[in-house]
Amino acid sequence: MKKILAIMLAVMLTLGMTACGGTTSNGSNDSSQTDGKKDLTFGYIAYDMSDIWNEYSARAFEYAAKQNGVKTVVLDSKNSLEESVTAMESLIQQGVDGISIFPISTEQGAQLVKMANDAGIPVTVENFAMEMENPGDYIASVACEYDKIGEAAIKWIAEQKEGAKIFFCAGQQGAGVYEKYQEGVDRALKELDGKVEVVSVLHGDWLTDKAYNVTTDLINSGTEFDYIFANNDMMAQGCYNALKDAGMQNVPIVSTGGSPDGYKMLEDGIEAANMTAPVSVQGVKTFLNLYNQVALGETPTEKFTALPVIPVAADDTSAYIAWDDYAAAYNYLQQNH
Repeated sequence: MKKILAIMLAVMLTLGMTACGGTTSNGSNDSSQTDGKKDLTFGYIAYDMSDIWNEYSARAFEYAAKQNGVKTVVLDSKNSLEESVTAMESLIQQGVDGISIFPISTEQGAQLVKMANDAGIPVTVENFAMEMENPGDYIASVACEYDKIGEAAIKWIAEQKEGAKIFFCAGQQGAGVYEKYQEGVDRALKELDGKVEVVSVLHGDWLTDKAYNVTTDLINSGTEFDYIFANNDMMAQGCYNALKDAGMQNVPIVSTGGSPDGYKMLEDGIEAANMTAPVSVQGVKTFLNLYNQVALGETPTEKFTALPVIPVAADDTSAYIAWDDYAAAYNYLQQNH
């Protein structure tokens, strides 16, 4: 009898130790049971992960999620409306706790937002300001404002050289992006009231070869200019190649975006400055918009947040935030918001 009682006591002690340990099937402590917090999973619908801007933003989203213990499901629409709808249906079926959308267009973004609304899943948007009627109920949006970049470029040039004659090697007409840049350029010129002048606007259509050709044509026309504002880094390279062939490589070039290629061009002296807009900040910010609402119940104070425009000069790159430096982007937002 004593032997039986001893065995029963040992079993009870073993069960008690197991209960106190509170381990999951993988042997780790189940913190969700002890701190009252639910394990969160967020979905992310990319417009096209082959696009470098989208890819870096998605990776930044994943980085921020990891810092906060949130699981992620990233789905790629591959620039397809049908695929984006399928991705949203999949995330709804999986029962994720929140979704961030990188839309193909505002109209497509609104369609996905409303699908999430119908499923009762909080949703946020990036890369578009969603300026339209009835966009659906979304938490907030974050995107690059191209007019502010154009404005910053002209003002930076004015600070370097009053009376500068600027050649604006612009992007392609018709899609709306170049047009927003032009709005910012015009606004800066008006505010500067003659301190600098844009002597020519020619379209390189975002391409290196086209930028080379229009820059060469401008040089051959005899038009005088002593600064170039190139609408992206690819065109900045084409402008530089044309300047070099004409023996004019000392003409400074200001570009935009702050891509890895742009940073290398700053280091190599091809660009004098870059009006950077770190997409890594966009990816982190869209995560925080979602997380703060879902996990903390905090609605963003601003419905729209513009990416910061951070001028970075070749002689001082300390302010540069790399597109793949997700920790720097996260720290930037923690310090500035």
